[in-house]
Formats: sequence, C-alpha cells, structure tokens
Amino acid sequence: MQQQSFILRVAINTPVRKLFDYLPPPGVNPGALLPGIRLRVPFGKTREKTGLLVEIADKPEIETHRLKYAIAVLDDKPVINKELFRVFEWAINYYHHPAGEVMIGCLPKLLVMGVPATGKEQIYWRLSHTNPEVPVPEFAHAPRQKSIYRLIESNPEGISQQVIQNTFSNWRIPLETLKKKGLVESFIKSIPDAATKPDPGNIIRLNNQQENAVKTIKEAINTYQTFLLNGITGSGKTEVYIHCILKVLEQGKQALVLVPEIGLTPQFTERFKHRLDTDTAVLHSSLTDRERLNAWLDSRDGRAGIIIGTRSAIWTPFKQLGIIIVDEEHDISYKQQDGFRYSARDLALIRAQQENIPVVLGTATPSLESVYNVIHNRYREIKLSQRTSNIPPPAIKVLDIRGSRMDGAISVSLLAKIREHVDKKQQVLLFLNRRGYAPVIMCHDCGWICKCHRCDIQMTYHKHIDRLCCHHCQHSEKPVHTCAGCGSQKVIEIGHGTQRLSETLEKNFPAAKVLRIDRDSTRRKGSMQSMFDDIKKGMADIIIGTQMLAKGHHFPDLTLVGIIDADRGLYSADFRAGERLAQVIMQVSGRAGRAVTPGEVILQTHFPEHPLLKAMISHDYSRIIKIIMHEREQALLPPFSYQVLLRSEANQQKLAGQFLTDANAHLPATNTNIEVFGPYPAPIAKRAGRYRMQLLLQAKKRNHLRILLDEWIATLDKLPVANRVRWSVDVDPQDIL
Repeated sequence: MQQQSFILRVAINTPVRKLFDYLPPPGVNPGALLPGIRLRVPFGKTREKTGLLVEIADKPEIETHRLKYAIAVLDDKPVINKELFRVFEWAINYYHHPAGEVMIGCLPKLLVMGVPATGKEQIYWRLSHTNPEVPVPEFAHAPRQKSIYRLIESNPEGISQQVIQNTFSNWRIPLETLKKKGLVESFIKSIPDAATKPDPGNIIRLNNQQENAVKTIKEAINTYQTFLLNGITGSGKTEVYIHCILKVLEQGKQALVLVPEIGLTPQFTERFKHRLDTDTAVLHSSLTDRERLNAWLDSRDGRAGIIIGTRSAIWTPFKQLGIIIVDEEHDISYKQQDGFRYSARDLALIRAQQENIPVVLGTATPSLESVYNVIHNRYREIKLSQRTSNIPPPAIKVLDIRGSRMDGAISVSLLAKIREHVDKKQQVLLFLNRRGYAPVIMCHDCGWICKCHRCDIQMTYHKHIDRLCCHHCQHSEKPVHTCAGCGSQKVIEIGHGTQRLSETLEKNFPAAKVLRIDRDSTRRKGSMQSMFDDIKKGMADIIIGTQMLAKGHHFPDLTLVGIIDADRGLYSADFRAGERLAQVIMQVSGRAGRAVTPGEVILQTHFPEHPLLKAMISHDYSRIIKIIMHEREQALLPPFSYQVLLRSEANQQKLAGQFLTDANAHLPATNTNIEVFGPYPAPIAKRAGRYRMQLLLQAKKRNHLRILLDEWIATLDKLPVANRVRWSVDVDPQDIL
C-alpha cells in the first residue's frame, strides 16, 4: 500500500463537528497505523495538535492536494481499545457533540500533550545487546555518564528510569548521551497483572438479603444485565459490591466503581484495600496530571484490579473489565453540566453492554428513571430492606416552626434536642444546603437586593473573608454598606448559610467542637478526609454540612440529624425539585443511628401537611416515588417523555434569542410528534456577563428526538448568528438552571 493510497481520519479537540483527513507521516509503516493511536498533526497555519486516529479511509473528503501530512505517530499500540471506541461512537451520536471534543477531551491531559503512554515505573534501562566492552577513558571527562552507566551495568535485568531519576540530579542528558553512543537501551518492562487472593479473615458474614443479592448478581457475571440494588441506608450495599467484585477478580478481570463525589473515594478505597488483595487505583479531578495518567495506564494494562472514580472514570480503558458498579445512581453529579453533557450513569449501561458484563446501580433513593425502567423490565430490582446493624431506621419527626421562637435558623425545640444529644457525648449533624453566611443582602428601607453585576442572581455574604461572592461566576467584591437604590445605610443580611449557622451553634454550645463541612472549608487537598477522620475519632460534637455529607458516609457515633430548611424544593419551578428534595432528606437522615444507638431526625418546616414530608416520616420512599410518578405522568414529564434542551448565550440578549428563533424556524418538517417550548430566558437569565436563552424539545418516544436531531444539528452551525453566540445541545437535561 502506497502512502497516498489511503487517508488517515483523525479526531482533534475542536468544536468543529467533523473528523480531519491527513496523509500518513512519510516513511511510516502502514501496519503501525491502528485506530486508537495518537498522532501529532499540523493544525491551522502554525499550530500542532495531538489527534486520535479513528479510521483509515480510501478517499479524502477534500481534494488530495490540500491534505497535509501527519507529523508523527505517538504510540506503538492503541491507547483506546475497540470496546471503548464503540462507547465513544455511541456517545457522539447520542449526545450530538463534536467527536474531537469527546475523544480527545476524555483522555488524560498528559496524553493530549503528547507524553508517552507509559507510567513512570514502566521505562527500564539496560546495557545495549550490541555493547562492546567500554574502556575507562570513554568516561574520562563524563563522570555523570560513568556513574549512570555503572548503575545500569550492576542491574543486568534492567533498572527503572524512576530509580535513575531518584539517584541522580541532571540525569536526563547523560542518559540520552549513553543511548546515542549505543551503550545503553531502554525497554518497557512487563509487569504482572494484579492477582487476587481473598483473605478468609476479612470475609464478613452476609444476611439473607445480602446473600440473595450477591447470588443473583454473580449468576449474571459474564453477561450484560442491569441490576438496581435498592437498599435502605445502612443495609450493606457496599458489602454486596465487595463480594461481587471478588468473584470478578477471581476470574482475572477488573471492576469499575463510580461514585458521585470525590469525598466518597477514600472510604471506598480503604475498604477495598482492606478486604481485597489487589491494586486499587483512584481517578478524580483532584489528582495531579501524572497521578491521573498512572492510574489510567494501570487500568489499561491490567495492573489495577479495581478503579474507583467519579464521573469521568467511565472513559477509562481496561484490559478486561468484568463489572461496573454505580453507587448512589440517582445523584445529579453523574451528569456533566457543561461542555460535553454526558451522563456517566447512562454510559455505564452502554459500556457494560459493549463488554457483555453486568452493571449494578446502587442507591437508597432510586431515580424515577430507574424505577420506570424496573417497571418496564429493563432493569432487575434487588431490594435490601433491613439494616445490617439490626438497628431500625431513625425516627423522623416533622417540626412545625410556624410561629416558633427561633435562634437564627434553629428553633428552640431543635436546640434543646441538640443539647440532649451533645450532653450524652453523641454526635449531631445539621444539614443546610447553602454555604456562606447570608444568601441575601437587602436594603431594609426600599427592598433593594445586592446582585452580581455579571449574573442575574443575588450575592452571598461570606463573613470569614468579609466578601460578597457570586456562587455562579465566582465574582467577589467588598461588602456593601449603602443601598444602591435609595442611599440608605440600613443594609441587612437576610437568610442563613452554613457559616451563620456555625456562629449560632458556637454561641449556644461554647464548649462543643463545631465542624463545618462545605465547599469553602474543604478547598485544600486532603482537608475533607482529615475532617472525616476527626468525626470518626470523636473530635467533633456538632457537624454542619451541605449535600456533600448527605450520602455514603458512615459515622458510628452520629445519633441526631437536623434538617434546617426542609422547605427548599417543595414549591420549585424545577419539576425535579421534589424528587431531589426527597432523595437528599432520606439520604442525610440515613446518617443517623447506623451503629449501636438508635437515631432520630428532625425536619424543620413551615409546611408540615405537605404529602412528601408526611411520607418521609415512615421512611416510605416507594410512596414518595408513587406521588411524584403520578404527577409526572399527568404532566407527561420525564420519565414519561424525553427532552432535549438547546441553550444559547451571548453578550446581547437579542442575539441569544435570535439564534434560538432561527433554530426553531429550521426544525425539520417531520417533527409532528415533538412539542417545542420557547425560546424563553433561562431561570438564571444572565450569568458571567452573558445573556442566556433556552429552547426545549419534548417527545413521548426517544427515537423521535434522535431522528430529528440527526437532521437538525447539522443546520445550526449555518444559522446567520451562530458564530456570534455560544450554543449547546443537552440531551436528557437534568438541570434547567
């Protein structure tokens, strides 16, 4: 095959919705050009980029004389295997996102920069096989070369580059000089796959429900099937995961465990390392670029038996994947909310289907979509209805605070309960999903509210740094003391955030250790895990937390949970608000009474008669689901329909609206089965200085939307104002804000 007789079709990280054609690098062996390898290619007039070879084509899409040559082949084997390639292709077609942004954007940053796809410990050095005996004068004026050479010579089987790096400073040039002289050579040392041997002393006896769950999942271990592991908080879902993973590891395969929050990775890692004799790798956004690449390669090459990661870990290659577990499957964090808007939970099913393996969706509060899929026999439900500790679920009390005496955000009744538990040396968790000190700064005379000048949203006061902060665009400024509307000096703080709640508690319980856990207090690397360790050691009496504390964490001494504001979400414009409120309250309630002492939960509310709150008293999540499911069915909202949201942003509201108006006008004539809503302003109509508009499409059948999008998306880039706005397509949107 001649070089010019075939074309390389390459994915490049660019918003252009196409692959790019290149000629092969001059002199390259055609057999080395395999789909999934990286190439360095020219892009534009002066730039070079890393691309991913997608396919080899016979004919280019442009004239041959306009094609450029690829510069270099960066890999000797594909960095993306066939199974993962098919998942990429499915995602590109389903979410209608540019192929290059999907494929290149999901690679570790160092691979995109062109770094070799090898871990630091994989490169080894040895004497060259053609190496003659080296006379001493060879190193007469090169002592560093001599020292490195002697070190390599003393290790006939080879020595890792990491050891050389740790032994010598300024080692790179002398080592490369030795290589050019033909004295030493590098090679990739084969490292054995992870082996697993169960430790009988670590095996925990399962109850009957857990045994049934493990047995059911194990029977499907080499086939594709989706299981909804619906277990109340404290029912031992993690133990079921461990037993199923053990079965997979015994077959020489690997496991992928997805968690919604970075804060959940340490406890999973600790339990798996303690119970399973295999290497465990972690993938999340707080890792360094090198740590992320090493974990990625450990998974690809089979050295890590278990990968634990957040949303983006779904794109990790495996040598032989055996099971996927999605913990807290209901969590909105699995949906990417900007850029490539994919759902890791949904992609886990597609990936499991490609690999022909089971996927387990674990939760105490299933999403309506998952319940709907169980009803329609797409998922198989496994229930765990009893706690492993045999301690009953905590008693839930709805506390009517209408007309009640309050101290800040806390009623006097709840303060008395807190004191009762603290006096018994028991821990208390107060849940308030609003960080900062005060969420609203308002003029007492005219009602003016201090808003972010870049967003259509109020500023939050953060007292510990004495700044007003916007939680949407991160803008901050000095506090306001004079009303911008009437000039009054009566500017007051309205509402309560976690910082203000902490102040109230420290005033009422001066001897107690109050620990606040939110995004502000956990910015430093390792700070969150340090706080969790303090809680488990009994070094915290009262814990204040946002949603990051609502799921997955086990605090044995925690006996009281107080929901400070149970009303948020009861009357929201977002149709998913009720479902999410129920999930977070049920989840955070499950933190209480998980060990020896029974727990209790108190929900402060101004709406004690609300049917959702009444259902929560009996821990009857299935009843809550029925209430919400009935409402959704009556309104023909998901999961009884499917949605696509087209968003536009521009520095002028007119432009954002014009783009969506034009897009609406260009909808294919075949859209008779589709409802169109809008264009209309987004709930937050201005964000980070840009005006935001939305157009919502809704259909009873998913396929109707898919067919329409295939034709419609291609026309949007050609609209008159398309290059003057930012626009995005969100398939199955989870957040309308």
